[in-house]
Amino acid sequence: MSKTKVLVVDGARTPFLRAKGRGPFLASDLAVAAARNVLLRQKVLPTQIDEVITGCVMPSAYEANISRVVGLRLGLDESTPAWTVQRNCASGMQAVVSAMESIQLGRSQVVLAGGCEAMSQSPLLFSPAMVDWLLKLQQQKNLLGKLKTGLELRPSFFKPIFALLLGLKDHQVNLGMGQTAEILAHDFNISRQRMDEFSVRSHQRLAAAQSEHRLREIIPIYDNKGHCYDYDDGVRADSSLEKLAKLPPVFDVRYGQVTPGNSSQITDGAAYLLLASEEAVKRYQWPVLGEIVDYNWAALDPSRMGLGPAHAIAPLLTRNHLTLNDIDYWEINEAFAVQVLACVEALASNDYCQNKLGLATALGTVPMDRLNVDGGAIACGHPVGASGARIILHLLHVLREHKAKQGIASLCIGGGQGGAVLLTQ
Repeated sequence: MSKTKVLVVDGARTPFLRAKGRGPFLASDLAVAAARNVLLRQKVLPTQIDEVITGCVMPSAYEANISRVVGLRLGLDESTPAWTVQRNCASGMQAVVSAMESIQLGRSQVVLAGGCEAMSQSPLLFSPAMVDWLLKLQQQKNLLGKLKTGLELRPSFFKPIFALLLGLKDHQVNLGMGQTAEILAHDFNISRQRMDEFSVRSHQRLAAAQSEHRLREIIPIYDNKGHCYDYDDGVRADSSLEKLAKLPPVFDVRYGQVTPGNSSQITDGAAYLLLASEEAVKRYQWPVLGEIVDYNWAALDPSRMGLGPAHAIAPLLTRNHLTLNDIDYWEINEAFAVQVLACVEALASNDYCQNKLGLATALGTVPMDRLNVDGGAIACGHPVGASGARIILHLLHVLREHKAKQGIASLCIGGGQGGAVLLTQ
């Protein structure tokens, strides 16, 4: 029995904005801007959307079930269900494949799916000691009790905790994401120079794509002061090996090689896609940007979480009877330069493919001229809830631009997972 085809009608994303203090947009603001553009462009009626699925890691306290917030703010019918998914860095990808499954099961015909994140809006938290003190103070019934409790307050209680930093650490293995990247550099003997060369290339490719107006999926957005944002502002067109070499390592100060320059940026952004069954596309006479064919999730040692794409890509290729050479273009999210390079090394290694991926031999080498051809998260940033949707959407545009047939979008996931999606034109 053949599966229902799941087609991408259209998609849009906001510019990815580098965090420079508290940003001007909530995650839902960004989501509404991106999704509204898609719906208006295709003249989608509110009643045509069967459900809304959104990936978001850290919505604000005002955005509980942010997908419902987005759906209502878009003016969709109040009877349209909406739900939020969270798979760390792959939350946007999870939203898209959840939409795919819903359509394949016949539960929905048209789904709005994507991801959003306003990392600059991450809250500051009270310490547990401060929380305990506040609760104790609240429980006091008289003035004397309140005064006694007040004397227990200590200056150290006021030290804030950055929620974002907590989220960027794997507490099961007690390692930050950057520390897991350092482990990969050691495991695969990847030098600082290779990381920096990869990072410079990412900036150069994104700068070229911007100057040649090839990022057609980006829509301009405006804040409440009338300022326009219409490009990824983390890109550094003048990036060079000499400049990157001056940056000190931050995750292993003494021996490390991972720096802010060869890591992804803290960023705000959103990306949404309109997915539909073949029947719905014909009924509404919508265009088709591409097809989502299959996907795969994988899990591995959290201390080496950056290798997640290799673990997700291998079974995806095997199940679809494809070789690495059958894939025309690749998007592997650039959490860290070394992480992408390590995935490329792993797929080309007989030892790794045999002992870790259960294959008879190496899959082969991913060609660098077909990987992240317009740059990646090192240049444009990594708003964690949105990145999975961004790379799917952008890869579809790349396939169309180059008149290519097949592509794979993949990313690593904090906690030791990986995701990959097979796309065709």
